Amino acid sequence: MTTTNGPDPVPHHDGIAPAAAVLPAGATSRAFEAFVSAPDAAARAEAFVALIHAVRPEDARWKGGPLTGLLAAVESAGRDRERFGAALAALLAETDATNLAACAGIPGHRGFFSEFGDRLANHLLPSPADERDLRGLVHRLYRTEAAVRTFGGLPLDLFHRVAAAFRDAPPDGAWDGLRSAFADGFRLLLSRVEAEGLSPKVRARASAGPVSASPFHRIRAAGDALLTAWIGGGDAAGAGARFRKVSGECRKEARLIQQHLEGAGVSIDIVFSLEVIDRCLTRTALMTEIMEAPAGPRRSRAIHRLLFRLFLTAHEDRSLRHLVSWNLQLLNRKIVDRSGETGEHYIARNLREYRHIWLAAAGGGALTVGTAVVKSIIHGWHLPALPEGLLYGLNYAVSFLGLQHLGLILATKQPAMTAARLAGIMRESEGEDREDRIAETAAQLTSSQLAAATGNVLVVATGAAVFSWLFLVVSGRPFMHEEEALETLRVMSPIDSMTIWYAALTGVVLWLASIAGGWFDNWVVYHRLADGLSHRPARTERGRRLLKKAGRALSRHASGWGTNVSLGFMLGMVPEIGRFTGLPADVRHVTLNTGIVSLAASAGVETGANQLVWLVRAIAGIGVMFVLNLSVSFGCSLFSAARAYELPADDVRGILKGIGRRLVRRPLEFVRPPRGGPGSGE
Repeated sequence: MTTTNGPDPVPHHDGIAPAAAVLPAGATSRAFEAFVSAPDAAARAEAFVALIHAVRPEDARWKGGPLTGLLAAVESAGRDRERFGAALAALLAETDATNLAACAGIPGHRGFFSEFGDRLANHLLPSPADERDLRGLVHRLYRTEAAVRTFGGLPLDLFHRVAAAFRDAPPDGAWDGLRSAFADGFRLLLSRVEAEGLSPKVRARASAGPVSASPFHRIRAAGDALLTAWIGGGDAAGAGARFRKVSGECRKEARLIQQHLEGAGVSIDIVFSLEVIDRCLTRTALMTEIMEAPAGPRRSRAIHRLLFRLFLTAHEDRSLRHLVSWNLQLLNRKIVDRSGETGEHYIARNLREYRHIWLAAAGGGALTVGTAVVKSIIHGWHLPALPEGLLYGLNYAVSFLGLQHLGLILATKQPAMTAARLAGIMRESEGEDREDRIAETAAQLTSSQLAAATGNVLVVATGAAVFSWLFLVVSGRPFMHEEEALETLRVMSPIDSMTIWYAALTGVVLWLASIAGGWFDNWVVYHRLADGLSHRPARTERGRRLLKKAGRALSRHASGWGTNVSLGFMLGMVPEIGRFTGLPADVRHVTLNTGIVSLAASAGVETGANQLVWLVRAIAGIGVMFVLNLSVSFGCSLFSAARAYELPADDVRGILKGIGRRLVRRPLEFVRPPRGGPGSGE
């Protein structure tokens, strides 16, 4: 990347300068000849790409490969060296490295959605190549991450020979253009840091003070001083130390802003700005190392580190998956944190909490009887898909909101919350007894979940049967006709319908609802809606009290409202989407369908129909729903939380194996109530 006053010594094993070498015949020789004899810029760039591909080893073993033969030919004085130097000088003169240094791997547009749209368009639409932009040449050289990693594995002594050969072979002044582009790229990176760091949204969350005191403003002057010293041959080390100090202050300020986001709500636009700042600071730090390092292996190491980072980020800046993952990671963590806080309430750690779960689950089952009855009534109206789905969703949402505000429990809503809490405990736990403590929590979680699910199912089944009997007594006819009851039992069968698939799909819906609830809670916090309501002017004192009360309620219940409303309408609309499109989309919710099966069975008994076979199969379907609703929702949430907390996959697998061993050795701990503990009352 840089020139020096004199060539670095090229290391040789015997300490003797090599004699003129001839490039061995083969693919490398043909690529070399095509490069040095290319007639124009386009052909020269294409030949250079072919030459780099020819010397790149397929097995990542560089020493003894074709690169060594190429170096032997161009390190020695002779015709090959002269021709290679002339071709390389022409290539450098025909390309501009400014965009590679300043833009590769750093999103160039403000905001997530515009960047996503540009990357998508680049994948779908043909775009003309800019022959002068060195960034385009790098895209052709390193099309895959594996190719970049292979370059990263290039041994330092070999790369030092490459750097020396590339520097010494061209005539004097050939690298001046690249040196100028290096400086311009450094300036552009500092401009991005200043622009993003002083943008209104970021500045509003930064430390208080004038713009002139912000490190995001002062870094430009420190960087210009470093460039002046480097270009003029002055004290680059002293200027570099001053620049690194200001750069460190920028990073500290960015961490404070991120902490503010985690406590006050996440914005994807601000996460985007913080990521851009971090990438620019990382790159300027690598460039500073090159400017400070003396000629020799240390500078070669710094150049190799910068090139590896440039090549890797140039590959990533075309990746849609990478863009989405780093933008959503912090938001996902915020959602998981909120779910984990809720999940702690669903884990009984003593007998008092265990009894509370049973009572709350029983109440949830009783309320769900009414939900099942209303659902059956709506089904009997035979409405078109859209109004039927909306009515189903409204019924479910009202029921779930009622459960929330009455303090009742629906077992299928627990797994997404408890899995997030388990992942949080995995992240927080340390020490030799970590595995035992996590396994103990998993046992408590499982016994609590079983208590809630059993309480729901028993009460909703009994309550639906009682309702059916009362309906018969009052109206003189069964709640369901025999044909409707038989069809209801048939579609619940895991053998005669797609109940297994639908139950698993319902588990995914339950998890998605927890994500939606966490997102809504974050949106409310970020936009400070609760404070806005509390401080909204009102004409009367009573109106002001109501607004403050509404603000407090929104702050306290936003996550639950978002989860319950989204879950209700997703459960209501998924079957109608399947009905409208013909796709295999339906839901099988264990608690709701237990009530519906009980209504159908009661109707069948009253009419004297022989439904025993279908009833047994429907009960088996309820068992399938029980397992799949809970396990799929739990698994999705645990995976999501592990990704959000960046838990190593091996760590998670090891912990799950530990839980499995505890289950085999002490299975009753996963079923029976927790013993003793604070507040147990024992």
